[in-house]
Amino acid sequence: MSQPPRKAGDRRGPPRGPNTNSRGPFPRSPGRPARRPGDAKPTANTGAPQERREGERIAKLLARAGVASRREVERMIADGRIKIGDDVVSTPATVLKDLRGVTVDGNPVKAAEATRLFAFHKPAGLITAERDPAGRPTIYTALRNALPAGAGRVMPVGRLDFNTEGLLLLTNDGEFKRLLELPATKVTRTYRARAFGTVTQAQLEELIEGVEIDGMHYGRIDANMERRTGRNQWIEMRLTEGKNREVRRILEHLGLEVSRLIRVGYGPFALDQLPKGTAVEISPKQIEMFRKSLGSAA
Repeated sequence: MSQPPRKAGDRRGPPRGPNTNSRGPFPRSPGRPARRPGDAKPTANTGAPQERREGERIAKLLARAGVASRREVERMIADGRIKIGDDVVSTPATVLKDLRGVTVDGNPVKAAEATRLFAFHKPAGLITAERDPAGRPTIYTALRNALPAGAGRVMPVGRLDFNTEGLLLLTNDGEFKRLLELPATKVTRTYRARAFGTVTQAQLEELIEGVEIDGMHYGRIDANMERRTGRNQWIEMRLTEGKNREVRRILEHLGLEVSRLIRVGYGPFALDQLPKGTAVEISPKQIEMFRKSLGSAA
């Protein structure tokens, strides 16, 4: 997905998403069943050794149903918030065929719905979280009006920093969220950064081998100079890891001061001309095409 390096003297209009489709972020290219309450002990949630059974782990099922990410579900289990009937689930390794009888905080869990994916143009100045101890506004404040009616509960795919803007994907499917975030799937994140300082295209091209900063290794980064005016420049960066503050830390390591950072692409989905603070749903057909493109990783 990399592009040939651009000459520093190129004069192209203001930074924009990889596509110019005004409709929004569309692709750039085409055993035995688990025991139930009332069954003989030990029950499925005791964690005791049992025979291999049909079904899937409860954490995975709950993530797929959109309750929370798998990691968050594991924390909820540790806090005793999840039950099967009257029995508290004690391990995320509990295997079930479905979620009948499962409750979270006393509320029955609905069966998993079809995977939905939304693209949201996050403005700077929002926290990518449900709540902030410091009282700063979160993405969910904006999503109340941005998402269509009936969107239900959605989870962000990855995060964007408080001062970072651009494309943020949201889904109701915790397993799909995990798939999109895993470094092993090598889903490309594309950013454009406005930075002040002095850097050469040759220095940017060295990032293709990765870089280590303060003991943290960052993998392959495809970086290109978009345009430069004096000591101000726009730089495009493509990477697959998505570590915390990765783009900012790498550019600061090169002696640059980042004044604006925009994510313009995530996998085949592009920000395009999606207005700031708005969201659009990505079609099931596009989701399915994307899953197939991931191959065995999916």
